[in-house]
Amino acid sequence: MNIAAISLPFSSSALQRFQFRRTLFSSSSFSSSLISKTLNFSSANSNWKMINFDCLSSSSESNTTAEGNTASSSGDDALQIKPEPKPWLLVGLGNPTFFFNGSRHNVGFEMVDIIAEAEGISMSNSVSFKASFGKGYIGKVPVILSKPLTFMNFSGYSVGPMVSYFKIPLNQVLVIYDDLDLAFARLRLLPKGGHGGHNGMRSVIDHFKGNRDIPRLRIGIGRPAGMMDAASFVLRPFSKQEREELDLTLVTGLEAVRILLLEGFNKSATFVNSAKPLQQLSSGAANGRRELGFHTMPPEKGPQN
Repeated sequence: MNIAAISLPFSSSALQRFQFRRTLFSSSSFSSSLISKTLNFSSANSNWKMINFDCLSSSSESNTTAEGNTASSSGDDALQIKPEPKPWLLVGLGNPTFFFNGSRHNVGFEMVDIIAEAEGISMSNSVSFKASFGKGYIGKVPVILSKPLTFMNFSGYSVGPMVSYFKIPLNQVLVIYDDLDLAFARLRLLPKGGHGGHNGMRSVIDHFKGNRDIPRLRIGIGRPAGMMDAASFVLRPFSKQEREELDLTLVTGLEAVRILLLEGFNKSATFVNSAKPLQQLSSGAANGRRELGFHTMPPEKGPQN
C-alpha cells in the first residue's frame, strides 16, 4: 500500500497524541535511597517499532479528490512528523547456561538484567540473533537489550547480525563486559578503544573488520592474587562482600547508561568517574537486588573463557 496516497484527516491536536509522553527520569544524588528508586523504575513504553515517514511531506497535507487529482494545503494542519530515531543496542557479554551464573566473567549479563528489570523490558531468546534480547525505551530513547548466547569468545556472531538487521550505527552499540585490568567494582565508560585482551570484545571488533569506534562500559573485577590463572579466576564466583559491593556498582552502571542515552558521553563519563560505590555501600543494595529475583550460583566446572 502506498501511504503517500492515503488521505490523512488529522488535526494538529490529534497528531500530538502520537508523541511520546514519558518524562525523563529525575536525577538525584547517589545514595541508598536511590537504589530502591532505581530498581523499581519501570517503563510505560515497553514495546516499540521502527516507522518510516520518509514518504510524508513535512510542509503539506495531501488530499485526494474524487476525480483522482491531488491537492496540497499548508498551515496549522501541516504534518510535522519525524522518523523515530535509531535505537541503541546495549549488549552485555557473558557465557550462557545456568552453570556460569554469578561468575566474574558474566557481569555484562548481570548489567543487562539490571537494565531490563529497572526499565520493564522483557527478554526472550532469539534463534536468528543467537541471543536473549528485548526491546523498549529508556526515557524517549528506543533501546534493544541483548545477551549473546554464542559463548564469550564468539560474541561477534550474535552482535553483528543484530546491528545489521536493525541498521544501528556502531556509535550506538554499547558493549558491557568485565575487565581484569580495572580495580574491582569500578566502572569505565569510553566511546571507543581496543579489546584490551578481552576475547568477547575482540570477537565483536573482529566482526566489524577491526572497527574500534564502539562504545563500551567496562566493569572492574580485579586480578587474581598469587599464581591463580586468569582464565580460571574469571569463572569463579564472588565472595559475599564482593557481591554486595558489585550490586551497588551495577546500580551505578544503570544510572550511567541512562545518562549516556539521554545526555551524552560527557555527563555520563563524569558521573561514572565521580561515583564511589565502595564508599557509599549500603546493606540495602544486595537486599533490594535479591528482591528483584537475582540469585547467583557458583560455577562448578566447564570450558574456560
